[in-house]
Amino acid sequence: MKRFSKLFMLAALVGVAIIFAAACSSTGSSPESSVAATVNGKKIMLAEVERIVHQQSQGKESQLSAHDLAQARLSVLESLIQREVMFQRAEQEKLLPSEDEITNTINKQKQDSGMTDEEFARQLKTQNMTIEALREEAKKDLAINKLQDKYAGKITISDREVEDYYTANKAKFVNERGVGLAVIIVDPADNSAQGITTDDAKGDTAAKTKIDAIYAQLKAGTSDFATVARAKSEDAQSLLKGGDIGFFSEDGMRQAGLPKDLMDLFMGSMAVGTVTEPKLINNRWYIFKLQEKRLQTENLTLESQGVRQQITVELTDQRKKILNAALMEVAVAEAKIVNNLAAEILNNPGNLGLRPAGYESQKSANSASPAASPSTSPAATGSPAKK
Repeated sequence: MKRFSKLFMLAALVGVAIIFAAACSSTGSSPESSVAATVNGKKIMLAEVERIVHQQSQGKESQLSAHDLAQARLSVLESLIQREVMFQRAEQEKLLPSEDEITNTINKQKQDSGMTDEEFARQLKTQNMTIEALREEAKKDLAINKLQDKYAGKITISDREVEDYYTANKAKFVNERGVGLAVIIVDPADNSAQGITTDDAKGDTAAKTKIDAIYAQLKAGTSDFATVARAKSEDAQSLLKGGDIGFFSEDGMRQAGLPKDLMDLFMGSMAVGTVTEPKLINNRWYIFKLQEKRLQTENLTLESQGVRQQITVELTDQRKKILNAALMEVAVAEAKIVNNLAAEILNNPGNLGLRPAGYESQKSANSASPAASPSTSPAATGSPAKK
């Protein structure tokens, strides 16, 4: 329900363009050459920290206070350090993915995005990322997943645990009256800042033209809803999940701000599998697909279809989180971590080791004057000491 509410209030954030914004170190070195931290000798560069801070702040890091910017860098670096620690652990346990696995993962990313090869390449270029860097990121993701799955494979859930969980949580096992929905959204605003650079309708006239064309395409049956959503929707969730936004009870639809006439249509005469005409809501155009409809609320028993499996999955996920946290603690404790950013902040407590200017403006300043100011490093594990 929260996801759907946000759908009406916020533009989706997807594929933010990536540029480097940072300061130079006290020795005059640039973010590209500054080392934020090392993990067993493996360098994590300041440029990577700045890239992620820029992405997370939607390019507005220059508006952050010194305190918030320092905290953002430390937080980002902590994640990068933990990621590198886990990757090295996976490498030690010989759990690296094959080249084919990496290729298949990237191809799936392309497919899920609905982009052509040319569009995908342009998106990488916009994000200042090479295909080699993308493959390296995919390699790390797959290796860490393999490592976590290795330990998760030891988890077993007994029937008694399933039964106890059901008894303690009966109120959770109810099929509420409501609907499952998918959506395609066209927003007349400029969505380039959110990473939507392909077929972004700008202005009311362009948005109306686009949504009408999408509706005609759906009615003609030339493409299925999920494919059109991935290719045309100006919304992150629609792009990534083929428009699927989940199941909503009647109360959930009201909380999400769904107009009453649409709710009445969904719960009334509209057939499952059909789509609505374009609907303007809060200055954005929506086309909904009714994917599921429940007209009665049903209390589920332990023997109802899928209940035991649902509980088993939930209990397994709970234990996976504990195992992953324990695995991280052990891997970090065994690694040699040097956090240069945290050390720089300790050395310059007056300004938290930060320089307010962006990297490009700083380069201009450096070219005009040989003097360099205190360095900024990436974000860290939250702990400034060596591990």
